[in-house]
Amino acid sequence: MSDINAYEGAPEAEFRDFIALLKPRVMSLVVFTAFVGLWVAPVDVHPFIAFCSVLFIALGGGASGALNMWYDADIDAVMQRTQNRPIPAGRVDGNAALALGLILAGFSVMMLGLAANWFAAAFLAFTIFFYAVVYTVWLKRSTPQNIVIGGAAGAFPPMIGWACATGGISIESLLMFALIFFWTPPHFWALALFMKSDYHNAKVPMLTVTHGRPVTRRHIFAYTLVLAPFAIWLGLTSVGGPIYLGASVILNALFIHGGWRILRRDEDAAVADGYAVEKRVFKLSLNYLFLHFVALLVQNWVGAW
Repeated sequence: MSDINAYEGAPEAEFRDFIALLKPRVMSLVVFTAFVGLWVAPVDVHPFIAFCSVLFIALGGGASGALNMWYDADIDAVMQRTQNRPIPAGRVDGNAALALGLILAGFSVMMLGLAANWFAAAFLAFTIFFYAVVYTVWLKRSTPQNIVIGGAAGAFPPMIGWACATGGISIESLLMFALIFFWTPPHFWALALFMKSDYHNAKVPMLTVTHGRPVTRRHIFAYTLVLAPFAIWLGLTSVGGPIYLGASVILNALFIHGGWRILRRDEDAAVADGYAVEKRVFKLSLNYLFLHFVALLVQNWVGAW
């Protein structure tokens, strides 16, 4: 890891730069899925405890983001889509980002334990460790399976939310985990198809770099097929129902069709139209996950009514 810190004459850090260290876009997904996991759990949670639980899970997600940006500052400086992040742009000192990440990690875990329960707090601590150390330090730079195994970190939040309410794990929370876990590879590989040069320049062994685009296309389609049964299975549990099942069947049909279109794409045609299909499937993947968790919420509200 290169030490890319603030230098003499660099622009002074603003509050928004420290917010950017927390990866707010990623945090929004963490907050939403954790909230859904807590909300649909079969245990009534006081609204204040629920609010505090989601807040501290969000801070834990932000801590992971700050630690990731601290360690990855060298490759962020090389990649076009990340080179304006606060550390490589010289607006925030690397040591300040490290301190922020560690402080938020400790604070979020302790406060979640006090607000909800210590099982959920330990789960949050493990998630932060998994993302910051197992994924960022080890997997990301060493294997093309980085996003597959590392995707577990992004799949834990609904399980943590569920644990805040119930103090444990269930088939429902495991299937929410599986939904995000198996969604992550085709989501990021679709992005990697039209961002390959970034990962190549940064020497990150993304599947597109190590095995090429044709192999990546086959993997994307295969994962959409693996994902569908887990997504639909969730609808057959206590948190599911006809609304969720209907939405899941439609969304998975669309995602599988998108994966099939990517699989059948000729690389010359993809280059010629600027990877238009791949970009559309990437956007579809964002809606796919969001709408699945929205459907869980709607199903829960209708069921309660």
